[in-house]
Amino acid sequence: MLTPAELLDLLPHRRPFRFIDRILEIDGEHAVSEYTFRADEFFYAGHFPGNPMTPGVILLETMCQAAAVLGTYLVGLETTPEGRRHIASVFTEATIDLEAGVGPTQTVRARADKVFWRRNKLKARVSLTLADGTAVATGSAAGMVHGRA
Repeated sequence: MLTPAELLDLLPHRRPFRFIDRILEIDGEHAVSEYTFRADEFFYAGHFPGNPMTPGVILLETMCQAAAVLGTYLVGLETTPEGRRHIASVFTEATIDLEAGVGPTQTVRARADKVFWRRNKLKARVSLTLADGTAVATGSAAGMVHGRA
């Protein structure tokens, strides 16, 4: 079993493009992560100057990164410790419905629930809420997650 700290180390994302501060829940069926958008994020200066909003594509990326945590966990269950150092994930399709905006300093929770996992292909239902539970986005994400045996 991989711990949340180990999972974060295995993800290929780093600042300024990692949108996970912490993993709140992880098991073979779902992952929940949390991120607080900082006021100095690189995209706010040009995305609605004077009234910055987080771009929808960044919200999608946040949800896909939660799905990547789930996929990394699932591969980790099937892979040797050495093989885990070579985990890579590529999301090939995603759809979301945006329901609300997210601004600087707001904290979001991203959730990925496994729909399908076979031969390193993951399909997940994804959702994003504000920390208070307000719905931001829902959808699905699918892709491949690989490690070495």
